[in-house]
Amino acid sequence: MVKYFACVGHLKSSWDQVCIAFWERYPNPYSNHVLTEDIIFREVTPGNRLVSRRLLTKTNRTPRWMEKYLPVTMARHAYIIEDSIVDPQNRTMTTLTWNISHARMMSVEERCEYRINPDNTSWTEINREAWISSNLYGLSRAIQEFGLARFKTSVTKTMKGFEYVLAKMQGDTPSRTLAEHATERARETALAAKEKAKGLASQAHKKQQYV
Repeated sequence: MVKYFACVGHLKSSWDQVCIAFWERYPNPYSNHVLTEDIIFREVTPGNRLVSRRLLTKTNRTPRWMEKYLPVTMARHAYIIEDSIVDPQNRTMTTLTWNISHARMMSVEERCEYRINPDNTSWTEINREAWISSNLYGLSRAIQEFGLARFKTSVTKTMKGFEYVLAKMQGDTPSRTLAEHATERARETALAAKEKAKGLASQAHKKQQYV
């Protein structure tokens, strides 16, 4: 069984501006989970369409209840393939992304189409679809529910990141302040330190057992 999700979003910027922002959207304060981006293929077709493939590296955080079912050596990073086709003649940009890491545990495929909003031609409309599946026996339903909830949160961050980058491009003050950004980074640092402390405490306890 596959979880399906669809939504429509709008950006208050022209299609041309959004296409430019698409390539400039990392880094932004809402994309701390995106570690690297690399173009692995790009060409302009005879029909004047720009076809690209990128490899993204993202953090791979899992909930505590799931950790006990996963191998201890499981990587904390995930690799994502992103294909895109920019069609300047028809004024559309279509993207397809999917994870190539941990796909048996959870596979997330997303398709987005960026086009001019028919009700306001100075805005851009984004039609988004996602398919979330899992082949992990006994846990597939719970993992799919988790994946769907995380995907919805990711969509919100993606839109805010777009708005942030577009505001900078247009010379406006982004809606998110540096103080808010610093607060989030501090919270993440504190959580990381807490996890490290737990690990050290666990190691110390094991050493005591063998003394």
